[in-house]
Formats: sequence, structure tokens, C-alpha cells
Amino acid sequence: MAVRACGLIIYRRLQSPLSSKAADGIEYLLLQTSYGTHHWTPPKGHVDPGEDDLQTAFRETQEEAGLEASQLTLIEGYKKELHYPVRGKPKTVIYWLAEMKDYNTEIKLSDEHQAFQWLKLEDACKFAEYEDMQATLKEAHQFLCSKE
Repeated sequence: MAVRACGLIIYRRLQSPLSSKAADGIEYLLLQTSYGTHHWTPPKGHVDPGEDDLQTAFRETQEEAGLEASQLTLIEGYKKELHYPVRGKPKTVIYWLAEMKDYNTEIKLSDEHQAFQWLKLEDACKFAEYEDMQATLKEAHQFLCSKE
């Protein structure tokens, strides 16, 4: 059976975008793992027994970044499922898109991560070294831009 994980792609909007395009004022939250290759990823984690996928995404975000569900707005209509092997076993990761309600909310990392960054799309894609994560960030960004 595939390992299942869920998470949130979290973004915030700059308070005063310098350009007229709102999309230029979007930053994404990435966390750097404190294990393995120290890769950068949105908050995510394994589904616990009895938990639904979205509950997992919110719980993991709270555990890994210190963000409560009440501090985020879930964006309707966006859900992305990724499939890739980890140590020879299939893994499924499901992401939703969520916006920070308050730009200045503090991020509180757990032991699982050693750093975090708020990054514009181009930099977020450089940090997220996996192609499927880069594609997901770009897709989420286009989804947000198409809603404006």
C-alpha cells in the first residue's frame, strides 16, 4: 500500500505590491528538513489512523510551522495529488492551497525542520529541488493568478 501524506502550500500576499500585478506580491512558505538531504518542502506529513486527508494537512502544518487552521484561509478549488517512490515504495502526497490571514504571523518550527523561507515563485522553485514540487508550485501560482 502506498504511503500517504498530506500538506498545505501556504502563501501570503505582500502588503503593498510594488507592481500592479497582484501575482508579483505572492510568497510561498517552504521549510527545510533537519534530516536527510535537508530538502525544502511545504509542511506535510503522514495521515494518522482515523484522520481524513485535510485534517492531516492542518495538523501537520500546526506541528511543523506552528500555524493554526484559524490563521489560514483554505482556497477552494485547488487540490494536487503527487505520486513518487520513496525508498522503493510508492508515496502519495496531497496538497491544498492556503493563504495566511495575517502577513506577519510568526512561524514556529518543530524539530523536523531547521529553517524556513518565504519565497517568490521563482526562488521557491529553485529551493524545491524536486521537479514535481516545482511544477506544483507553478500550477498553484497559476491557479491563484487565474482567480484575480
